[in-house]
Amino acid sequence: MKNRFAAIVGLLLGATCSLGALAARSSTAAEPDKTAGKEPSRPYLHAQPEQIAWWEDARLGMFVCWGPVSLTGLEIGWSRGKARPDQRQGGAGPTPVEVYDNLYKKWKPEKFDARAWVKLAQDAGMKYMIFLVRHHDGFSLYDTKVSDYKSTSPEAAWRHDVMKDIAEACHEAGLKLLLYYSQPDWHHPDYRTANHARYVKYLHAQVRELLTDYGRIDGLWFDGLGGSAKDWDAENLFQMARSIQPWLLINNRCGLPADFDTPEQHLGGFQLSRPWESCITLGTQWSWKPDDRIKSLKECVNLLVSCACRGGNLALNTNPMPDGRIEPRQAERFRQIGRWLKQHGESIYGTRGGPFRSRPWGGTTHRAETVYLHVLDWPGESVRLPPIPRKIVASLVLSGGTATVKQTGEAIEVRVPPAHRHPLDTIVVLKLDGPAGELKPGRLASDSLTFGKKAKASNFFRSAPEFSPEKAVDDDPDTRWGCDGGTHSAWLEVDLGRPQAFDRAAISEPYGRVRRFELQAKEGDSWKTFYRGTTIGDEFQARLPPVTAQHVRLNLLETTDGPSIWEFQLFAPGKK
Repeated sequence: MKNRFAAIVGLLLGATCSLGALAARSSTAAEPDKTAGKEPSRPYLHAQPEQIAWWEDARLGMFVCWGPVSLTGLEIGWSRGKARPDQRQGGAGPTPVEVYDNLYKKWKPEKFDARAWVKLAQDAGMKYMIFLVRHHDGFSLYDTKVSDYKSTSPEAAWRHDVMKDIAEACHEAGLKLLLYYSQPDWHHPDYRTANHARYVKYLHAQVRELLTDYGRIDGLWFDGLGGSAKDWDAENLFQMARSIQPWLLINNRCGLPADFDTPEQHLGGFQLSRPWESCITLGTQWSWKPDDRIKSLKECVNLLVSCACRGGNLALNTNPMPDGRIEPRQAERFRQIGRWLKQHGESIYGTRGGPFRSRPWGGTTHRAETVYLHVLDWPGESVRLPPIPRKIVASLVLSGGTATVKQTGEAIEVRVPPAHRHPLDTIVVLKLDGPAGELKPGRLASDSLTFGKKAKASNFFRSAPEFSPEKAVDDDPDTRWGCDGGTHSAWLEVDLGRPQAFDRAAISEPYGRVRRFELQAKEGDSWKTFYRGTTIGDEFQARLPPVTAQHVRLNLLETTDGPSIWEFQLFAPGKK
């Protein structure tokens, strides 16, 4: 197999490399700007704002992870390799390499219908699809000419160019198409060996094929597992890709910042300065799992709304079954999302996040002079927002009903009668007397007892002030207390100034690194534990038996790596 790879790559890539060199020589972007005396301009590294605009307007896309691995019901790529303990070669999973790598010889999804997938995406209100054309396992779901490990192989049970069907269906329906392509390839004999440079040429050849043979592609979604730009020759890869399809959007997983960030399996933070997209599974893994738990409609709406309010997109993953159909439970959930968007889509599509910062109860989106206030979980009788130098001239509840809005120089208070609140998302439309995008609201302090109090910690990242313990009690969801890499336990202590009673805790830890923690109160010279938990996540809240203390500690007993806490809040009884 190794010689076969070398022969194919050697024959095909002579022309490929020559074309790449020709493109580099003919590109004025690669020539130094001698007049300015600055570094060469490299526009191929980033998309233009107008190219990103359609994607930000879309807000919702369908991620599709599929392949022969669906026969096992286990995770794609990562389940490969029981026989090889080296994780770089995919050795962490329960399926032996020789079994995993031959699944395609019996995989025959005769009910596959790309048009049905695309129609479902559109029924769900999704504006683009991210199709996984190759994962870390190296199996190509298209007719690549540089490898026999593909869906069209003579040894394949199906012998089908999946990519061709997907591209044609998306083009016919007008659905934007992005391609997920893994740079790591645990199957290829040259990957991460002394011949890695030869593997990189193979990688570039495959990307060229995908961008040349299947019509318009709107983006490349790389997944380099932390590899550097040098590992993939990323600058030349980007230049080659955009010389073929200049409008491409490219994500940040090729060792370069590129066009957008990609938080995985968690919500991104409030970030308006740079585009981002949370990729999240509808179930519990990327590829199909029988009898999996899928997210409720409420969970899906929360994810979509939270992403939009924070300034990002949501790519919601589906994992088709071995026979090629999208599981009926998942299909129905997507249609439910689509029905919700038909009624409330104006508050999502074409909007931008903010101007008010997101809070645990929800957040805001805006367009022109309109602000959409999304209340996912009412914190009490009303929602309070910071003051703004604009007048609210009108308001309404998008799903029907009335809202009472009180605007002063200190705050904006919005009330909606319980009968007019929507169980998924109460959306209050606020009409302003000027553009909402120009606003930069201040912060409205919460009722947290920890806000602004003295804090100390066992460790913070390189002793840098921007990661100090005080950042966890500043009511700013964009700052955090962060620990050094390799830290697997840590504590944060807050002095409330005097003994105070509380019965609720709220903690924000979006990276999901905590595995076990406890909350403690100081009694004399010792610490008494009053709450124990496991994972935390982005918006953790816990009801507590009333506790009275002056010194309180968040004790992170077990973490996967250096933990980060964005907010640690305690609330007095009766405070929402």
